[in-house]
Amino acid sequence: MVETQQAEHIEILDFLRRTTPFTELSEETLGQVAGQVEVAYFKAGSQILNFGEDISDWYIIRSGAVEVFRRNGDLYNRLSEGGFFGEFGLLRNKRVRFPVVALEDTLVYLIAEPLFNDLFDNNEGFADIVEVEDRTRLRQAVARREDANELMTSRVETLVSREPVCLPVTATAREAAIRMTEEGVSSLLILDANEDPERDSRMAGIITDRDIRNRLVSPGLDYDTPVTEIMTSELRYVEHSQFVFEAMLLMLRFNVHHLPVLKHRQPIGVIALSDIIRYESQNSLFVVSSIFRAQSVEELVALKQDVRACFTRMVNEDANSRMIGGAMAVIGRSFKQRLLELGEAELGPPPVPYCFLALGSMAREEQLIVTDQDNAMILDNRYDPKEHEDYFKALAEFVCDGLDACGYTYCSGKIMATNPKWRQPLRVWEQYFTEWIDKPTPEFLLNSAIFFDLEGVWGRTRWAEMLNDLIRRKAQRNPRFLACMARNALLRTPPLGFFKDFVMETDGRHTNSINMKRRGTAPVADLIRVHALAVGSRASNSFERLRDVIDASVMPPGRGPDLRDALELISMVRIRHQALDLEAGQEPDNNVEPENLSDFERKNLKDAFQILSHAQKFLKYRYQPGRSN
Repeated sequence: MVETQQAEHIEILDFLRRTTPFTELSEETLGQVAGQVEVAYFKAGSQILNFGEDISDWYIIRSGAVEVFRRNGDLYNRLSEGGFFGEFGLLRNKRVRFPVVALEDTLVYLIAEPLFNDLFDNNEGFADIVEVEDRTRLRQAVARREDANELMTSRVETLVSREPVCLPVTATAREAAIRMTEEGVSSLLILDANEDPERDSRMAGIITDRDIRNRLVSPGLDYDTPVTEIMTSELRYVEHSQFVFEAMLLMLRFNVHHLPVLKHRQPIGVIALSDIIRYESQNSLFVVSSIFRAQSVEELVALKQDVRACFTRMVNEDANSRMIGGAMAVIGRSFKQRLLELGEAELGPPPVPYCFLALGSMAREEQLIVTDQDNAMILDNRYDPKEHEDYFKALAEFVCDGLDACGYTYCSGKIMATNPKWRQPLRVWEQYFTEWIDKPTPEFLLNSAIFFDLEGVWGRTRWAEMLNDLIRRKAQRNPRFLACMARNALLRTPPLGFFKDFVMETDGRHTNSINMKRRGTAPVADLIRVHALAVGSRASNSFERLRDVIDASVMPPGRGPDLRDALELISMVRIRHQALDLEAGQEPDNNVEPENLSDFERKNLKDAFQILSHAQKFLKYRYQPGRSN
């Protein structure tokens, strides 16, 4: 028996000596590993690992072959002798991320989690091979998150099950109802007979079963009412190649239940809310629906925990930062919209039109669970303070107080509509932005960094679009302003020391931690904003702005994709930290203690911060005063 065990030990040791990443280990360490290896056998076709189950061992294939799958069932990889799997689950949350099936009769060596962690933490060469070296490691960490997210990889066209059912604009409501019943559909596209080459398609509008109930039956209109009188003519639609999560965000943002799908400017189908729900396991749709059903501020406040639970579920379901930031921004906008509705119901209709603005991360669709409220109000140019100030002051206070009660704390810098300075007529806002760009003082640059991310969420939202056009037009033509914005964007640096060690906060209760917003996501957003202004990008989201910057070839080859991956990695470390705080019953914040990160996360985070540092150096070079860009 002893001889058999010795022979087995020698065989395992010999295998490890010639197999990476064990070639990076000392002979003494190899002997210790060989003595602790367990052996397991799996028949061809048997399931080795199931998605989401606990994982406690690292697997090395001694003989045979396995297939590794994504969670949606797509084949991810095939591995044979010397291949290994299970490390990503061990390094993350001890849950299987990629299911594995034995392709052939397979013999595997099992290394228990404590031993694997010890090897990973104390042998840099071993760890680098396990993770995949240099930039590829960071990119693979990002790609794995995207691959694991069905919402991010599924295209809208996969939801289209039939061609759209259509009627001409000459049809009546009765004909529409009959056709919908015959076809078993909940919506019809209404087509215009006169094709205009300037229009995206011939679609004149859409009519849904809800339109028939609310716009025909409830008001008691004649059933022969023209369909054009009850249809929705301001259409929202998606392209067939867009992702499912983009369609979900569009439905959330505009509170619509049906979206036409276009291909080559023509409708190929209609997707409904029910099609999206099966892809939406985090329930953000239901949170938004609850917000719009709330009849009081108290009912909105009661949804605070639902929002936090939604955020945590999205993190645990492996949503990436783009989806999480977008969905949380939509939820935040929904709170604002509903509070404005309730405010108008209590105070009466506004005496003159207005537009309520979202600023900062909400406007960029990068909002997380830890956020304050940045907002403002554009008033009609007919605004008269003597007649109208009391109303809009009361409305602003109603909304900002409500947002604070719902978890969106007051802005410490008073960037809120309750501040009279940020509650002004359109002409004053145009003067603000013109002066900020033409005379970039430190105060004006600070205002620019805050207000250059703006979006209209209620009222005359086209005024917000007008301001964005003004910003884009004037900033792009002003090199001096861009140079000043670039210098301002360099004030917040990544937390890396001379030897690439983390530099910690040294004040207050967050000593020995890293503020992932102030030292991470904020400086990335700042520098991307400068490049975006320089190329005239119309995007508001940092990832979308960066895409425009990459297309304009502003940055050296490869730097743009590197920065995109760095932003995703930094954002997800910040997001996961907040989710862990919530699960532990603690109030979440932006401060992360490096000792609470795995070695895997620390290595990737240093890579990401190094990329940010290089990007800031290039920003300083490109936008030097007097340099032609």
